[in-house]
Amino acid sequence: MGKKFPDYVPPTQIAYLDDEAPTLHLRKCRISVERDGRWVERTFDQAVVNIGAMDDNDLVLPEDTVSRFHCRIYQEDNAYVIQDLGSTNGTFVNKVRVKEAYLRPGCQISLGKARIEFQSVDEKVRIQPSADDRYGDIIGNNVKMRQLFGILEKIAPTDTTVVIEGETGTGKEVVARTIHQTSHRKGKPFVVFDCSAVPDNLIEAELFGHEKGSFTGAVSSRPGLFEMADGGTIFLDELGELNLDLQPKLLRVLEMREVRRVGGTRPFRVDVRVIAATNRTLEDEVRAGRFREDLYYRLSVVRLFLPALRERTEDVPLLVRHFLRTGRFNRDAEGRLRVNALSREALEAMLAYDWPGNVRELLNVVERACSFAETDTIQLEDLPQHLIGSGHMRRMAQLKPEVLDGEDDVSEIGTFKDAKEKWVAAFEREYIERLLEQNEHNISHAARSADIDRKYFRKLMKKYGLDSRG
Repeated sequence: MGKKFPDYVPPTQIAYLDDEAPTLHLRKCRISVERDGRWVERTFDQAVVNIGAMDDNDLVLPEDTVSRFHCRIYQEDNAYVIQDLGSTNGTFVNKVRVKEAYLRPGCQISLGKARIEFQSVDEKVRIQPSADDRYGDIIGNNVKMRQLFGILEKIAPTDTTVVIEGETGTGKEVVARTIHQTSHRKGKPFVVFDCSAVPDNLIEAELFGHEKGSFTGAVSSRPGLFEMADGGTIFLDELGELNLDLQPKLLRVLEMREVRRVGGTRPFRVDVRVIAATNRTLEDEVRAGRFREDLYYRLSVVRLFLPALRERTEDVPLLVRHFLRTGRFNRDAEGRLRVNALSREALEAMLAYDWPGNVRELLNVVERACSFAETDTIQLEDLPQHLIGSGHMRRMAQLKPEVLDGEDDVSEIGTFKDAKEKWVAAFEREYIERLLEQNEHNISHAARSADIDRKYFRKLMKKYGLDSRG
């Protein structure tokens, strides 16, 4: 009997609505098992539920009439499907024997003499921003980050597959590791695989393992990363780089929860949670034909979006303090902190910068600044020149000397040289005046902030009749 009667089951997803808190839709299935005249309920949130008499099934039915690996229930787009796995006594849905069929909520399933009842569950949870500024190793006080913490609190304890999207350097691996550490798998392996760092011809052997002699150089059998992650979590970084030819094999692992080594004949069952990350937009990759649509739907059970650092610059001071407190680069030989503060000028420059490399770039800047710092406080001159320059260019753009205001005929101002000198003079005066105000008329601090010599700064002050008392 083929698949029939698809019933819509809302997918697990996060819905973002303008000016409202995001809503997390959790897709689950509830299976009730009849035992000794009463029904025992089990709820599953994973994409595939394996059922059989063996202990390594998700739902174990220790009946003589149930095969070792009898059947599986899996999510297909917006429905649940049951598939018989070649059982001896067959799989029956509402007393009709099936090879594969869609499941309706409330249907009765018979596996030999065992009886179970299927229900689909759509749990809707409004996500409120967390009151905390961190979740595990993730730091942030921005509302998008605190909403993310609220989502993670709900999904981390489950086995839900997660795809993390965001620009390079936003901390996708930190989020994946935090999900693992706050789940029931935290005592098991956390295995990382970068899909962009391994040649295409070696990826299959890395992920799924290989048998001795399966290819040139395979001098012994070797387990793959999925086997090594058994019981734990595998993190597939830069998933968008995975070759199209390998995507069906990854899809099979996600559906069947089993791997076959390169050159091998028998599959190995694996119990892993899959978390993937990409800096690409997977919908665009699907439309362009570079990513399989069925794999995209299988992976995208929950999708998380990490904001760029430029979208949450209020978190920069929080992150800097965290890096100074926890970074090994900021410890002396006795283990004491070398640097414990950031000057106002340095902070202003950091806040004015766009951070194209995101949190990873910020960490690198803090590490570099600690190595240059001569005191226990990071000063403006300890930062990279491109970062200092970015802040000053932005401040200069905000200064608008009104040399041309009210002059319809620019020739009345004089020659180009005259006009330029007037503009520069107006700019220099306003710039020096504002720097003095921002630095509470401390000439040394103002000169450092401008990245010019203190004597030259005094000369400019004298030229425009300014003094340090305002």
